[in-house]
Amino acid sequence: SISKSHYYPKQPPIQQFLHHSFHASSSLLQSDAPVNNVKSEEEEVVVNGGISPSLRAAIIADLKSVDFDGNGRIDADELQALLGKYNDTFSEGEILELTEIFYTSTGAASVEIYRFMEALDAAASDKSTSGGGETADGEVSPLAVKGAFKTHPLGIGTCASEYMFTKTHGKYTEEDLNIEATHVPPVTFSDKTALFAVKCVRFVFDTATLWNFGSVTKNKILYRAIFLETIAAIPGMVAAIIRHFRSLRNMSRDGGMLNMFIEEANNERMHLLTFIRMKEPGYLFRAAVIGSQFGFGTFFLTAYIINPNWCHRFIGYIEEEAVHTYTKILKEFDNAEEGSELYMWKEEDAPKIAKGYWHLGEYGNVHDVMKAVRADEAEHRDVNHAVSGVPDDAVNPLYDPRAKLDGMLRKYVNDIMKKEASKQAA
Repeated sequence: SISKSHYYPKQPPIQQFLHHSFHASSSLLQSDAPVNNVKSEEEEVVVNGGISPSLRAAIIADLKSVDFDGNGRIDADELQALLGKYNDTFSEGEILELTEIFYTSTGAASVEIYRFMEALDAAASDKSTSGGGETADGEVSPLAVKGAFKTHPLGIGTCASEYMFTKTHGKYTEEDLNIEATHVPPVTFSDKTALFAVKCVRFVFDTATLWNFGSVTKNKILYRAIFLETIAAIPGMVAAIIRHFRSLRNMSRDGGMLNMFIEEANNERMHLLTFIRMKEPGYLFRAAVIGSQFGFGTFFLTAYIINPNWCHRFIGYIEEEAVHTYTKILKEFDNAEEGSELYMWKEEDAPKIAKGYWHLGEYGNVHDVMKAVRADEAEHRDVNHAVSGVPDDAVNPLYDPRAKLDGMLRKYVNDIMKKEASKQAA
């Protein structure tokens, strides 16, 4: 049986998902056909654009080597064995995740080797998908008619997106933590109103908290962070709840974004649980939080029901401001004089919950926490900007099983091409 991975590798950049092309099967020969057969003109074009005959023979041999029951098909266990042969290309976490996606998306079925070859050739030649419905013969899915849920060349659908979503927070590399303050210029009137609203909220909040007046202190940072994180966890949960109820009401799929928004809300909550280990708020502060949650929660719930795209653009701009805030905090840390309050604080041990959540290590400190939180906010920024304007019935563009498996096919083809080239060179 295939066990679900508890380690989730970092997803590729959002832009790769949004511009990712899904691939259609091509008219290759069956797996047991001789490689040196005379091919039609159409087949010759496919081979020239994708996998060469010699490489095709090597791949077929590789696939047959893991076909343990000799039925000419590849199931999830055999796919896991295949990817395990390339552990310098695929990490253990990737192998477990990809085989789980394969298992669930095929409905526990196996795939013929020749179809695997078609998918590999499509990936190698970078063809666009022709798509298709996911229902039984003679049935037509309304979602398939809209073009929202299309099948992969392997016959893989998007079922897994409904309940699988890789956790992208934690285990950041130094490159991941090197965050740039980016801005998405507003295009539509809706975008401009979202940006204007964010600028107004920021101005009022900064003025009320004296953020830009006087020096930045430990207390000022913690009060600001704790208060904002109690509000920041609201949008993701509101989006998830509304999408959940819509899925139930329409008796239709959500496309996987529901899970992503729940994870986003929980990530913001983890920020809060980390910061309150550094400072315990008083009763007046807690009262202000209750009032703000009620006010903002009511506003955002109403706004999301009316115009979810505006809300995601609004949150995208909010997160842009959050990145600016944490960047300013980190600069204050870096410029703090030795022996000063900020200098001493940044060197303090991170709370235990933060060390575990972000994998900061035994000696992770407050400075490491702030860098990880900023990286989280940058991801929320990019995610909300990316999904603003995405149709309600679309598959989550940031976690599409077909995109995951297309990436697997490309990596596999590239790896075996390198290995074959090395053999020929030797």
